[in-house]
Amino acid sequence: MNKKLDPQLLIFAKFMRHTATDAEHLMWQILRAKRFMNLKFRRQHVIEPYIVDFYCHEIGLVIELDGSQHGTDDAMEYDAERTKFLEALGLRVVRYWNNEVLGRTDVVLEDLWQRCTESKNTSP
Repeated sequence: MNKKLDPQLLIFAKFMRHTATDAEHLMWQILRAKRFMNLKFRRQHVIEPYIVDFYCHEIGLVIELDGSQHGTDDAMEYDAERTKFLEALGLRVVRYWNNEVLGRTDVVLEDLWQRCTESKNTSP
């Protein structure tokens, strides 16, 4: 039985795809159309009750890009709860700071390559 997704979340996810940060835009150019490790990623994907930045169903990987607003105590607590929820669904969550994506793209991609390889090797 498939549960219908909240239409408001779907509308908001679409809005977020059109208002991407510079870091999200750069990461999407790298991930889209199976350009990265031949994996299919979705952006601003709904996993109720959340919208994740990038998601690869094949290996159960969520990528979150965090701006400075994620550095507050409240935001870190919210992100921890969100990560715990997603991990309880069997997903792996990886987070990168926007400034890392923009300023150290090669380092981020090397780390992501390793995490995707690990996830591919442990996926059923």
